[in-house]
Amino acid sequence: MAHVSDDRRSIFVVGSSRSGTTMMGRILHRHPTVHTFHELHFFEEMWSPGTDTFTDRAEAVDVAARLLHLQRDAGYLSHDDDSSDHRADAEALIENGPPVPDGGPLDVYRTVLFREAAEHGAQVPCEQTPRNIFYLETILRRFPGARVLHMVRDPRDVLLSQKRKWKRHFLGASNIPLTEAFRSWVNYHPLTIGQLWRASVQAVEPFRDHPRVRTVAFEEVLDAPTATVREICEFVEIPFHEQMLSVRQIGSSNQEDCPNQRGIDPSRSGNWRESILSDTEVFLCQSVAADPMETYAYEPANVCPNPVVLVLSALLFPVKLGAALLLNLQRMDNIWDALRRRFR
Repeated sequence: MAHVSDDRRSIFVVGSSRSGTTMMGRILHRHPTVHTFHELHFFEEMWSPGTDTFTDRAEAVDVAARLLHLQRDAGYLSHDDDSSDHRADAEALIENGPPVPDGGPLDVYRTVLFREAAEHGAQVPCEQTPRNIFYLETILRRFPGARVLHMVRDPRDVLLSQKRKWKRHFLGASNIPLTEAFRSWVNYHPLTIGQLWRASVQAVEPFRDHPRVRTVAFEEVLDAPTATVREICEFVEIPFHEQMLSVRQIGSSNQEDCPNQRGIDPSRSGNWRESILSDTEVFLCQSVAADPMETYAYEPANVCPNPVVLVLSALLFPVKLGAALLLNLQRMDNIWDALRRRFR
């Protein structure tokens, strides 16, 4: 099987969910040479180990159409799976792309990224799906020109954001359906969030010294935006533009969207200290994430969990974990591989 080797520059923004990946994608999107995509969720939903080839041309067209739909219609948020409107474009893309079946899903994915970026007058595609952090080995190997930005954030701020994520529908993101808000509520448990944060930072550990991987702290962007974004631009090999900092203030789980306000809001750091999280929630999160918290210099808080609430949380954990698994089954092509990467 002959896969396409392509060393054109691309950017992948990865990290634990609610760690600033979307904000970084918006910052990069304001550069004239970069086009940032919606979350495509290609890995796990359209590709998993062992599914690197197509049996026929129709499968390749299906993947291309799904990717175009997700990008052009923000279908991942709307949960609208109808990609038929993009079938003709997908046919043309496959016709002019890597040969099928010699090429595979990753080749179609790459072709969509660069074709769509070029359609918007940009040379560098930027993919910002957080879960791509679990597929760094594949990304670095199959995208030899890629630069990876790993966003890391205090796990307790991540916990707070995840706890309130279900409210995004009511804070300005009306395009998020209520079913997605419910899924976000079910997904939340401090042990689950702590483990997912831990798994994401552990997934990048083997690549922390890789020349094409850079870790960026969310707090660093908020505290020194100009200096940090300049360094990021140098890393991804694009010139810094002041306009990159003028991002819309939307997407927070803690406050209503302010799309008419621009700039990087430093108040989005450290909100977990405002007693919105209980001591028990903080204790459970810190217990799971202790070692990598030390690695990234996030100081543990001295908290005293409520024994009754602690027991109730422990009893509720398998219930919420099972419900979350059921609600997320359709998002994983290979459920056991996806779980292994998160809970190993």
